Amino acid sequence: MKRQSFKIFLAAFLVLFFAMPPVYGAEKFSLISKDQLKKELGNPKVTIIDVRTDSDWKAGTWKIKGAQRQSPKAPGEWMSKYPKNKTIVLYCA
Repeated sequence: MKRQSFKIFLAAFLVLFFAMPPVYGAEKFSLISKDQLKKELGNPKVTIIDVRTDSDWKAGTWKIKGAQRQSPKAPGEWMSKYPKNKTIVLYCA
């Protein structure tokens, strides 16, 4: 199970790192800690997107309140609906 989670994290990271900037015009990507994210909860300038697979999401015992659920397999289908002037946080584990 841990190996599968690592593969999902790696896949999400690679999609973000290589595909998103040129396609969606993102200027900057960075990693943040859970403590940094906790400080941003409730901030209207931050959108949190849960990109775990369906099975991991359903099996998960925790979810971030206010996070929106999106498929990690098709970011091109949903990324354009989020405003570019907000900070978007993607998490998968």
